[in-house]
Amino acid sequence: MKTFSIAIHGGAGTLVEGMMTPELEAQYKTALKLALDSGYMLLEQGKTAVEAVEEAVKVLEDSHLFNAGKGSVFTATESHEMDASIMDGKTLNAGGVSLITGIKNPVSLARDVMEKSEHVFLAGEGAMQFAKELDYKLEDASYFYDEFRHKQWLEIKDTDSFQLDHSKSSKNDKSVAERSRSQKDSKFGTVGAVACDQDGNIAAATSTGGMTNKKWGRVGDSPMIGAGNYANNKTCAISCTGSGEFFIRGVVAYDVACLMEHKGMSLDAASNEVINKRILEIGGDGGLIAVDAKGNIAMPFNTEGMYRASKTSEGKVNISIYK
Repeated sequence: MKTFSIAIHGGAGTLVEGMMTPELEAQYKTALKLALDSGYMLLEQGKTAVEAVEEAVKVLEDSHLFNAGKGSVFTATESHEMDASIMDGKTLNAGGVSLITGIKNPVSLARDVMEKSEHVFLAGEGAMQFAKELDYKLEDASYFYDEFRHKQWLEIKDTDSFQLDHSKSSKNDKSVAERSRSQKDSKFGTVGAVACDQDGNIAAATSTGGMTNKKWGRVGDSPMIGAGNYANNKTCAISCTGSGEFFIRGVVAYDVACLMEHKGMSLDAASNEVINKRILEIGGDGGLIAVDAKGNIAMPFNTEGMYRASKTSEGKVNISIYK
C-alpha cells in the first residue's frame, strides 16, 4: 500500500508559549486532532484527497476557535464575509468563493464551484445566488456570533484600523495596539488542509473569515488559487496562512510548486525557501502546510507559532502550536 498522509493548520502568528491558558491550549489541540482524524479516516478508507481536505476543513469551520466558518471575525459593518478555496492536484480543477455570508461550510461551496459550475472563482452576490440554486441552508447571524470575536471588533470599530488575526497589533493605530495587549494571546487564523491519498493524488483546501474590521470587500489570499491555495500532483499541495496581502504579491502557494518543478527542490527545501526567505524579504509573515505525491509533509512558519497537525500512514502524528 502506498503512503498516504494529511496535514492541517488553524492559523499562524503571535502565539507565545505561556501566554495561553492550559485549558485553552488543550481545546485547540483537541479541535486540531478531531479535524486531523476525520480527514485521515477518509484516506484510510481509500477516499480521495479532495474528500479528505474538505472534511478536515469542515470540522475546523465548525469550531468557534478558528477564524473560518462559525468562528469568523467581524467586518467593519459588524457582519461576516467568508472566503474559501479547494484544488484537486490530479486534474488541476479548482474552486473558490469570496465575500459569502451565512454559509456554514464555505469550503463545501468552493468544492461545488469546482465540480458543479464551469467556473473557478465566484464572489459576493453571485456566489450566494449559486449557493441558493444548490439549496444551501443559510445560517442566522447568531450562528456566527462569538463573544471573543465581537470584543476583538469593538476594540477597533469606527477606526481605520484592521486586525490581522495573527499579527502583533492592529495596523495604523498605536493607541489601539496599546489598548489591546490582550490580543497577544488571542491570535486565530485561516484554516486549511492538504492531503495525499492512497492513489498518490494530492489536494488542498483553505478557508477564512478574513480580518477583523475589514472594509470595502477586502479579499485575502485564501480563496485565490496560486496565492493561498494550490495543488498539482507533479509538485505539491499547499495551504497558506498569514499576511494575505503579501502572500498574494508573492504568489506563495504556486511559488513553492515552481521551485520544486523548475529548480528541482524537495518539498521541505522549497517550502522553507518561500516562508523563511522570500516572503520575509517583501515584509510578509505566516506559514504554510504542504504535501507531495509521495506523502511527504512540510509545515514551515516564520511567526512564533502556527496551529498545525499532521498524520501519516506510517504512524507519524504531530499536533503542535509553538516552534
